[in-house]
Amino acid sequence: MTTSATTLDGLSLRPKSACRWDLVSLGEVMLRFDPEDERIHTTRTFRVWEGGGEYNVARALQRCFHQQTAIVTALVDNSIGRLIEDLMRQGGVDLSHVKWVAHDGIGESARNGLYFLERGFGVRSALACYDRGHTTVSQLRAGDVDWEHILLHEGARWFHTGGIFAGLSETTTEVAREAMQAAHTAGAVVSYDANYRALLWERRGGRTEARRINRELAQYADVVFGSEDDFLHPADAMPDDAHASEIMQFQSLSQALPNIRVTATTHRQVRSANVNEWGARLYANGEVYRSVTRELEIYDRVGGGDAFAAGVIYGLLEERGAQWAIECGAAHGALAQTTPGDSSMATLQDVERVMRGEEARAVR
Repeated sequence: MTTSATTLDGLSLRPKSACRWDLVSLGEVMLRFDPEDERIHTTRTFRVWEGGGEYNVARALQRCFHQQTAIVTALVDNSIGRLIEDLMRQGGVDLSHVKWVAHDGIGESARNGLYFLERGFGVRSALACYDRGHTTVSQLRAGDVDWEHILLHEGARWFHTGGIFAGLSETTTEVAREAMQAAHTAGAVVSYDANYRALLWERRGGRTEARRINRELAQYADVVFGSEDDFLHPADAMPDDAHASEIMQFQSLSQALPNIRVTATTHRQVRSANVNEWGARLYANGEVYRSVTRELEIYDRVGGGDAFAAGVIYGLLEERGAQWAIECGAAHGALAQTTPGDSSMATLQDVERVMRGEEARAVR
């Protein structure tokens, strides 16, 4: 098997011919209950979707960008788990590395994660309600997954995980570290999305502990998604004011985490729950690359950041360069927020049209 690699923006990529997977993601996949235009506490009906930060990246790369992807996760083998499986199959992500755990009848030993999310509108913010304690995936431990087989022998060009999975439990932090180290040994590019969720980290020390874990794991990453606030204590970060330039803020993160080759982050200015200014920045090779900033009308904002990450990863995998990658990520993230559910429903043609700046006229 050939192991030669090409270099792109400081990243060493394994050739497609040497790998079964363009990307492997590690994360929790939950069942989302969506009250659509109503509220969680008043609705009588829900629509369901599958979703999870790391999974959403793999799904978007498979469906929108035609890459071969797989998800490593765990589910309880009951009707809810099989519903999540069926939804994932529609997304096209390979499920051969899903760990199935027997159901004990009442979910006392392990269960599948559920969450409820209502969309915001105007002055009313979007609202999430989690029901994900004691999930099967949160009980994964180091040694449960044969990473050498998946990442080296089957072969992966890219490995992705993030702060949502790492925040599930003390053991998932260890699993993330183990997987990221194995990915480096296998020659895969490693990305990590901080993806801070206040409700998730509330019981584990809040933002302070999230920063500590993110910084610890990011030392094994080549690409990180997030801002310096996700990784550095405020005392270690550049002041967020007019005197601190954008490039200086990226540089402070690079100095703290010198192994990182690419940093990418979205920029969202909230005017109301359904009208935001949306853009993105990428730092690589000592330069800042900026996307177009758009006034974005939002239908469902969940998954926008994951779609952004998928677009950036696609641009880097396809060796299109940093500027193209950040424009692709920003356009794809914008499109993902125009449709319901956690996952992108965009096509590559949609993304390219938005990148060209074409008007949203009817296509007929």
